[in-house]
Amino acid sequence: MADEALLAGLASGGSEVGLAFVRRFQRHVFGVALAVVGDPGLAEDVAQQTFERAWRRASSFDAGRGSVRAWLTTIAHNLAIDSVRARKPTPVDPTDLIRLLAPGTDEPERRSLRAEAAAELRAAIGGLPLEQGRAVVMAGVYGMTAQEVADADGIPLGTAKTRIRAAMGKLRVALDPERVKP
Repeated sequence: MADEALLAGLASGGSEVGLAFVRRFQRHVFGVALAVVGDPGLAEDVAQQTFERAWRRASSFDAGRGSVRAWLTTIAHNLAIDSVRARKPTPVDPTDLIRLLAPGTDEPERRSLRAEAAAELRAAIGGLPLEQGRAVVMAGVYGMTAQEVADADGIPLGTAKTRIRAAMGKLRVALDPERVKP
C-alpha cells in the first residue's frame, strides 16, 4: 500500500491501517527523535506524539509539498526540538558568569580541579574575539538560542550562528588540542 493511502486510511480511523502506518514509519520517526533528544525514553514519547499529531492532522497533508516520510520527519523533528527546549534550564543573566565559574565548596582536590578548569575556560574565552566570546557564553552557558543571541546583539541570525560556531571551534582547539583532528 502506498504511503499516501496509508495516511488516508489513518485519517479515516481504520485501526488496521493505522497499525500498518505506524509499523512502516516507527523506526524512522524514533531515529529522528533520538538523534535530536539523545534519550531513548524521551525519543519514544516524541515518536508517540508524532503519530498522534499525524493522525489528527492527516487531512492537512499535501502531497505537492513532499512525501509522507518527509512530513513525518518534520513533525518528529519539531516535536523533538520542542521537547529539548522544554527541558532546557532557564537562562541566567550573563553578568553572573564570573560567579557561576567560581569554584564551589567541595573537597580540596575537586575544588582545585574545578578552579583550574574554570580558569582554563575563562582564559580560552578571553582569547576569543569579543563578539565570538559573548555569543558563545550566551549560547553555551546561558542556554540562549542563536535567535536569542542575534536579538540580544542586534545582528542577523546567520551572523550569530557563525560567531557561535567559530567560537566553539576555537575553544575546542584551545581546550583539547589532541582531540581535534587535522
